[in-house]
Amino acid sequence: MAVLLLGVSLAAFLLMTASPLDPLQTSVGQVAMGSMSAEQIARLEAYWGAGTPPLERYLGWLGDVLHGDLGTSLYFRQPVAQVIGQRLASSLWLMLAAWVLSGVLGLTLGILAGANRGRWPDKLVKGYCFVISSTPAFWLALLLMMIFSVWLGLLPTGLAVPIGVTADEVSLLDRVRHAILPALTLSLTGVANIALHTREKMADIMESDYVLFARARGESKGAILLRHGLRNVALPAITLQFGSISEIFGGSVLVEQVFSYPGLGQAAVTAGLGGDLPLLLGITVISAALVYGGNVAADLLYGAVDPRIRRGAAKR
Repeated sequence: MAVLLLGVSLAAFLLMTASPLDPLQTSVGQVAMGSMSAEQIARLEAYWGAGTPPLERYLGWLGDVLHGDLGTSLYFRQPVAQVIGQRLASSLWLMLAAWVLSGVLGLTLGILAGANRGRWPDKLVKGYCFVISSTPAFWLALLLMMIFSVWLGLLPTGLAVPIGVTADEVSLLDRVRHAILPALTLSLTGVANIALHTREKMADIMESDYVLFARARGESKGAILLRHGLRNVALPAITLQFGSISEIFGGSVLVEQVFSYPGLGQAAVTAGLGGDLPLLLGITVISAALVYGGNVAADLLYGAVDPRIRRGAAKR
């Protein structure tokens, strides 16, 4: 995991170094840069290390990270760790709600379609998955906003809290209402992959010999789904569920832009467009750590779901 994070940070650094954006001009402003003297620009470049070779800058950044310092954001003029902490607090429970909802809905639809292969429930689920998987997340976000915010007026159009309200006056209900549409958009776009894979696995299970034997013994379809189907699709479902963390985070970048939701995804867009290398590197490393941490959690859950994996690990 440490090697993967190192590779991700190096790749992100090289891409940002190759970017045509000038971080100083983007953060300070072209007008302000034009009004500065050559000595002032030189001092500014020396302060931000603009003239330092890329390898030296990366090694210096890496050394600071190992000591717990992610640097200072050029755009927000705050420590990167502080910016990420503030934005992650807004995004984390939003992405968590979408992650749980998409997993539960995808697993349920996949089992329903696989258990009724070729029938109308299977056709409905497949049709929904094919349509939603080919629908851009930002377009779906705009559609939901148009329906529920503009036409029906049931939910706010964006932001994380009501406009003109101080932080002390914001209630939990206000935060939930502002997070419903972004979370719904993320969960709907994340359902298709889990549902289609679960459907294929469930269909294979329903045609297996032990399920045919269970039917011959007179077991009901519900009992077969619970005793044989759900247990056997659990491991693939766990893999897909924790693997979808990267998709949820990637989708949140576009969704948060549409709803002007001040989360980590919107901060990543701001850092990328503004040439804020320290902030973008910090967000990249943190998001990669969340994805890799999800994969590790999935590996640990395998043993809890399947006793054979625990016995195999004990023998080794």
